[in-house]
Amino acid sequence: MKAKIALVTGGSRGLGKSAALRLAEKGHHVIITYHSQKEMADDVIREIEAGGSMATALKYDSGDFSALGDFIKQVEFTLSQKWNTDKFDFLINNAGVGATIPFEKVTESDFDHFMNIHFKSVYFLCQQLLPHMNNNGRIINMSTGTTRFANPGYSVYASMKGAIEIFTKYLAKEVGPRGITVNVLAPGPIETDFHNAIIRNSPPERRAGMMSTPL
Repeated sequence: MKAKIALVTGGSRGLGKSAALRLAEKGHHVIITYHSQKEMADDVIREIEAGGSMATALKYDSGDFSALGDFIKQVEFTLSQKWNTDKFDFLINNAGVGATIPFEKVTESDFDHFMNIHFKSVYFLCQQLLPHMNNNGRIINMSTGTTRFANPGYSVYASMKGAIEIFTKYLAKEVGPRGITVNVLAPGPIETDFHNAIIRNSPPERRAGMMSTPL
């Protein structure tokens, strides 16, 4: 199988890290992004390269929409310099943040922050990167089980992920003629450091309830 190139946002930890490592195990090359955890991102790169694949880490703040243009230029430069190409194959939109905020306490700033990270940046990142994707590529957008089972405190987070699920359906129709598939991955509770490791750090009795809830 010919090695392909994947871009995984939020690839320094959690599910993004797992996705990057798994892609590398399959023989693919990987670009990961990180927001602030450069050392963790560098550790992922070293692990990938130790397995024989090529990898690099780019800083990207998905909450700062004005940074999108510069990030696209970084991707273009990286593809050219590291792989002598202007195309890649897989896009995994994984970057995100979590917070439990009761509805009556949600501020406009909270709303805009979650929208920029979980919906707006994903929407326009896909748009801006499509010219750099090979035909027959793959796009995976991360959602959440809370789009189907309502838990108090997740009205903003789940609403943005719901928008992602609708967007994914429409994007799949638009890029299907190029052989590019677009799918949603909507995991339930997973013991990672996402949302300040809320599952890992919860008392045993609460953790058991969270892990058994059909998210």
